[in-house]
Amino acid sequence: MPLLIGVPLGLLAWFVVRFLVMGLYTVDQNERAVKTSFGRAVRVGKKTTLEDPIAESLRPEERDRYCYPQVRVIQPGGPYFRMPWERVQKVSIATVTVNMALDPEDATANEAGTRLEAVTKDQLNTGLTGQIRYRVSESNLYAFLFGIKRPFVHVMAYFVSVLRQRIANFEAKSAAPATAAPPADPDAASLAGAEMTGVSINDLRKNLRDLNEYMDSECRATPARYGVIFDASLITGIDPPPDVESALAAINTAHNQVSSDISLAQAAADQRVVQSRRAVEIETLKAQAEVEPIKSLAAELAALHSGGQSVLQAYLRNVKLALYDKAVQTYKEVSK
Repeated sequence: MPLLIGVPLGLLAWFVVRFLVMGLYTVDQNERAVKTSFGRAVRVGKKTTLEDPIAESLRPEERDRYCYPQVRVIQPGGPYFRMPWERVQKVSIATVTVNMALDPEDATANEAGTRLEAVTKDQLNTGLTGQIRYRVSESNLYAFLFGIKRPFVHVMAYFVSVLRQRIANFEAKSAAPATAAPPADPDAASLAGAEMTGVSINDLRKNLRDLNEYMDSECRATPARYGVIFDASLITGIDPPPDVESALAAINTAHNQVSSDISLAQAAADQRVVQSRRAVEIETLKAQAEVEPIKSLAAELAALHSGGQSVLQAYLRNVKLALYDKAVQTYKEVSK
C-alpha cells in the first residue's frame, strides 16, 4: 500500500520539478533571449530583417542573401516559463572592446593579438594597432544565433579583410592646384605633403581619420549581415618594418626641411609683394596730392579769364600785393 501511494507522489514530484521549477527562467538587464520550439525560433509573423532600418546599408544584390526572419525577442525580466520542448537562447548585448589584432581561433596569431600585419601598395609589410567596439544587434538575433556558426570569428575576419584591402589600395587625395587658394583645413595641407613624399605609410599615417571613417562606413551593413554592430573602429598606429624605419625617417626629415624652406620663401615673397603694393599706393597718393593744387589753380585761372581781362589783371595785382606783404626786401628794375 505505501508503494502504491509513493509511486504517484514520486511521479508528481518529478513532474513539478521537471516541468514547473526547471521551466522557469529570467533574463538579465544586459541580455536578450530567443525561445525555440522543437529547434525553430519563435518568429514575428512573416516579417524579415529587410523591413528593419538595419537593412538600408545592404547593397541591392545582398538583400536576397541576407533576408532573415524577425524573431520574438524576450526582454529583461522574469520569471518566464518554457515548456519542456522549448529552449531559451540568451545573448549578451553589452558593448565589448577588443584589440583589432585579436584572432579568436588562434591566440598566438598576430603577435599574440597585439599587432595586425598588412601590405601597402608599395609592398611594405606594416603593423597596425587599434581597437574595435562591437555589440550584438537586438534587431537581428536570428543571424547571430542561427545564421552563422561562430559569428564573432566571422565578423573579425570580415573586418580584417576589408582593412587589409583598403591598406593595399590606399592613395592620398590629390593636392589642390597651385593656382587655387590655400586650403582652410590643415588636413588638406597634410594631404599635399603626402603626395610629395609618395610613400604609402606616410599617406596612411596622415590620413588615419579617413581610414577610420572608411572602416566605419564599410561596417554599417554588419548588423543586417551577421547581427553584430560595430560601435567604432579606432586604428591608432601604423608602424613600418624595422629595416625601413631609418630610411623612412630620413625621407620625412628631408621632406620637412624642404617644406620649411618653401614656406619661408613663400612668406618672404608674400611680404615683399605686400610692401611693393603699399609703396605704389603711397607714391600714387603723393602724385595725386601734388597734382590737385595745380588742377585747382588752372580751374580758377580759367574762371578768371572767362570774366575778362580786367578781372585777370586785378587777380594778378592781389597776388603781387600778397607777395609784397611776405617779402623782406624788394627790388624794382628801372630803365636807364
